Amino acid sequence: MFGRYRTTAMSRAATAAGYAAFEAEDWPLAGQRLAEAAATLPKGRAKRTMWFDAALAYKFARDWPRAYEHGLTAASLVKRGKQEPAFWNLGIAATMLREWDTARDAWAGYGLQLPPGTGEIAEELGPTCVRIETDAGQEVVWAVRVCPTRARIVNVPFHPSRRFGEVVLHDGVPNGERVANGRTVPVFDEIALFTPSDLATLTVDADAPEQADIKALAELFADERYGVELPSTRRDLCACCSGSTVRQDQVIPVGRQQVLLAAPLEHARKLLDRWRAERPGERSWENLHPAA
Repeated sequence: MFGRYRTTAMSRAATAAGYAAFEAEDWPLAGQRLAEAAATLPKGRAKRTMWFDAALAYKFARDWPRAYEHGLTAASLVKRGKQEPAFWNLGIAATMLREWDTARDAWAGYGLQLPPGTGEIAEELGPTCVRIETDAGQEVVWAVRVCPTRARIVNVPFHPSRRFGEVVLHDGVPNGERVANGRTVPVFDEIALFTPSDLATLTVDADAPEQADIKALAELFADERYGVELPSTRRDLCACCSGSTVRQDQVIPVGRQQVLLAAPLEHARKLLDRWRAERPGERSWENLHPAA
C-alpha cells in the first residue's frame, strides 16, 4: 500500500516537473522527468501520452538518441496504420540517426506506403518548400522531398551560408503554403541539415535583354543539375505572412542584373560562355566570383 502511494506521488511530482519544464522549453529536463513519470504509470492513455511527450521533448532538444529510444516506446503503445504522431516522430529520429530499417517501419506504422526497398530512402516524392535557417535569418526555399521527412533544396538560397543541393531534415507539420503555377505545396520548418552540398553559391553580372535569355540560362544550368536564382525576385515577409498562403507568380526581370549560380566555378564559366555564344552581341556576362 505504502509502495503504491509513494509511486503515485513520485509520478505526480515528475509529471508536474516535466510539464513545467516543457512549458519553459527546457527540453532536456522535460524529456527526463516525463520519461520518469511515464515509466511508473500503468498501461493506458496517460502512459501513451507521456511517452510521446517525452520523445517530443527530446526531439525539440535535438537529442536524437533519446528521442529515438523514447520514440520506440511511444510507438509500441499505439496502433499501426492509424496516422499516430508517435510513428512520425520516431521516423524523424530514426532518419536523423540513419536507422533506415526503423525509419521505414515507422512510416509504414504511420500509414504511409513507400516504394519497397531497404537502406536509405531516396525517392522523388514531389515538390515542397522548406523554411531554412541562414546566417541572416530564415528563408523559404523550394525543394524535392526524398522521404517523408527530408527534402533536397533545388533553388539557390539567397544567403550564401546555405547551398543548392543540401538535403535537410524537416518537421512533419506544415507552417504555411506556397502557390506557384496553380499548384499549392506546404512549407515545412527545417529541423537540421542532413547532407551538406559542395556547391558554393557564385554571383555574376549578366545582360539578358529578353525573358527568353534568362530562361535559357536557367535551363542550361538545370540540364546539368545546377542552379540559377535571381536576387531581384526576392520577397521579404513577416513571420505571420510567411506562415500563411503566399502566391509566387513567376516574374522574370530582364536587362543587366545580378544572378546567383550553383555550380563549380570553372564549369559555371564554361556554361556562361556557351549561353553568351548562343546570342553574341545580345547576351553578356562578367564579374563571376563566389558570393559573400
